[in-house]
Formats: sequence, C-alpha cells, structure tokens
Amino acid sequence: MAAGTVGLLAGTLTVAGPAQAEVAQSDPVSCPANIGDKAACYTGQDANGAYYAIAIPKNWNGDLVVHAHGGPDLGEASDPARSVEDLDRWSVMVDEGYAWAGSSYRRGGYGTRMGAIDTENVRRQFVAEFGAPERTYLHGQSWGGNVAAKALEMYGDRRGPYDAALLTNGVLGGGSRGYDYRVDLRVVYQYYCANLPRPTEPQYPLWQGLRADSTLTTTGMRSRLRECTGYDLAPAERTALQQRNLDDILAVTKLPERTLESHLRFAVFTFRDIVHTRLDGRNPFSNAGVRYSGSHDDKALNAGVERFEADPTAKRDLSYDSDLTGDVEIPVLTLHAIDDPTAFVEHESAYRMTLEEADRDHHLVQTFTRESEHSGLSKAEYANSMARLAQWAETGKRPSVRSIAESCARFDATYGTGCFYDAGFRPGSYASRVEARPDGGRDWPAMTSWQERRWSRIDGVGIAP
Repeated sequence: MAAGTVGLLAGTLTVAGPAQAEVAQSDPVSCPANIGDKAACYTGQDANGAYYAIAIPKNWNGDLVVHAHGGPDLGEASDPARSVEDLDRWSVMVDEGYAWAGSSYRRGGYGTRMGAIDTENVRRQFVAEFGAPERTYLHGQSWGGNVAAKALEMYGDRRGPYDAALLTNGVLGGGSRGYDYRVDLRVVYQYYCANLPRPTEPQYPLWQGLRADSTLTTTGMRSRLRECTGYDLAPAERTALQQRNLDDILAVTKLPERTLESHLRFAVFTFRDIVHTRLDGRNPFSNAGVRYSGSHDDKALNAGVERFEADPTAKRDLSYDSDLTGDVEIPVLTLHAIDDPTAFVEHESAYRMTLEEADRDHHLVQTFTRESEHSGLSKAEYANSMARLAQWAETGKRPSVRSIAESCARFDATYGTGCFYDAGFRPGSYASRVEARPDGGRDWPAMTSWQERRWSRIDGVGIAP
C-alpha cells in the first residue's frame, strides 16, 4: 500500500471507513512554564503511538493552531516531551487566544508524509474531544514547515479542515533537492579531513552518511570535526592546516561557521537514517556533474572528491515522501529569517517557483526579516503573522507584504521582541545558494502533481510511516 494512504488514525479513531470508533481520552496535565495557568493543557498518545499535547486558553478565541514540529529527531519511538516542548516554545499562540495541538509523531527518523498524517491525527483528536473550532490553521517550523506544507497538499483543499497555513523558516525545497548542500558538505569534508571514515576504519560510500553498524556518536563526530578544522576554537588556537581546511569547507559549501557542526551531524546521522532505515540501503543522493569552487585549489578538489549518482527508485521514494507539488488551495503565509543559518532563505524561492508553476502563487504571501536565527523568531512577528493570516482567511483579502510589516508594531507593544521585516527583500534562486545538479535541478517543482499521482499507484512507494 502507498505510504501516503496508510495508517490514518486519530487516537482510536480510524478514518478508513464511515464508522468511527471511540477516541481515547487525553489526560489533563500542568501546562509548561511559558503558559502556566493561562490555559488548560492535555497530553495523550494516539493509536499509532504518537504522543501529543493540546492547550486551550482561558481566553480562547475559538480558533485552533495545529503545529508540525521540526527535526527530524532520531530514535525509534515517539518522544512524549517533544510536543510539550514545542507548546512551550510557541506559547505566543496561546497568548494570542488560539488553542494549540501538536504531535510528537509516531517515531523518530525521517518521514514527511508520516509527520503530515500524525499532524492531521492530532487535529482530529482535538475535534473529537473538544469540538470543532471556528477556524483551523496549520503551522510548521523548519522541517516542520515541509511537514505542514505536505499536510496542506494532502488535506488542505477548500472543503478540507484547514483554513490557512503559516510556514516559518521552512525547509520548503523538499527532500530530493533540499539536502544537496549537505551532500556537498559530506563529500567536501571527507576530501579535506579524511576522518569520517578514517583510512584505518571500514570504508563506505559517503552517500550513506555513516555505515549502518557504526558506533560513532555525535560527540565522536564533533571531536573529529574539531581535529580537522578547529571549528570551535578561537582562530589563534587553530593550526594553519585546521584554518585552511575550515576556510575551504566553508567557502565551497557556503555554510555559516556557527552551524557547520549541526549540518555535518545531519549529513552523517540523518543521512544514515534516510538511507539504511527508510530506503533499505538505496542511495537517493547525487553529486555527479557538480563543479565545486571557492577552495584554494578547485582543480584538485574536483579531481579528488567522491562522486556518485542516485538510485532512481530511492530518489523517487524520497521525492514522493517530501517534495511539494504546489497544489495549494488556501492562504499560505511564510515568515523566514534572511540570515537563517540552517534552512537557507533560498528555500522560499523554491517554494514560490513551485506554486507559480502550479498556478497557485496567488495563495502565497512571503515575508522576510533581518534576523539570523533558525529555531525561533520574534514573538511579535509570530503574533502578527497569525493575526494577518486569520484576517486573510476570514475576509479573503490577500495582504501585502508591506501591510504585514507595518502591522507588527501593535504586537511589539505587547511583546517587546522587535519587528525586523524587510518588505523589499526577495531571495535569490535556490541554485544561487546550492549547486544545481545537471538533471533539471534548476526547475521547480521537484515533483509534479502528475508524478505524484503516477507514483502513488506503485506498491510500497515512498517512506513507510
């Protein structure tokens, strides 16, 4: 059965047929610190094993925000703390009067459609226990932006349960191209450092991230990164070779120094999860034909860096799971830090082009801020974004970027966290930041609606929930 059509459960509620079983009841719990006594909070676990958290503010405005968390976190089981932590992090939604519901997803590891299904499940859980809200909004942050955008395409038609979506600092390029810069990091790092793996260790192709049976830990990886580049040392404490290695890696990959370790961690451990656990050892990645530049010796780098081509079925399955078609029928507002060091702002260009090609860009407004963080933006901006999104959904009148920027000051009077909009900013193309692969890597969408429909008929396509 196709990955996108299985396991649609909410609590003990199956949606496969017209009959609906009783939904498991959530447990009342103390709210996290940033919410305190401003709301009633609940937690539970649905029939798929996904833990979730729900909050209903005392001053509830009647609307619901359904949150998709980022990551992906690794691990076999659902983490009961994750949804509670995200509720605490985005307590501004509750402060603004919205009920909030978020899933921890049924397991760790990669699975964008899985995350979308579990996100929809927690919405159904909320409705079954607390009744239908007046309006329902999707929110996704980071990889959760990809999850929410996928949920939007799966469930968000005009007659569906969602009224609009807010995507913040989202990984909106999808999976088949959205991690190409980490593919590049993986091979460029190994060319200069030669310690992942070391020559004395069992060798493996770098597209695996890490061999399946490796016992390397994140602490061990960090130690090897420091050994090669001195990335976390003061410049005066680095050797000349460490500094040159660091300079070359950063120049070629265009990665910020402060997030080098987190990007490499993804390219090692999350790639291992994608390849070995989700794709049965098949390779979805390619760097064939990529010309690397910016180092002190580009000729030697391009001659010596490891090259590989994707297995077509693996690339298809990753694409089916995570790429976006642009099939959007409700308002979508994005908010993205211009200097986001993790999900580059050029992801927004990929998403805009995806919706343009699908002739759905009239449903999209993109806003940008002069911030340089990934995990969180100004509370005033979140509150402002939700208010303007709700107004758009209620009135049908699409707001301008400038009007959104101007309305933020009203919320900053409450939160005092600043408004940093740049109404005139427009990001460069995705290919301006990430070296495009020769096989159509400059064209969007990465998966068309036609491809999605065709692939959905293939038994076992995608990534299993």
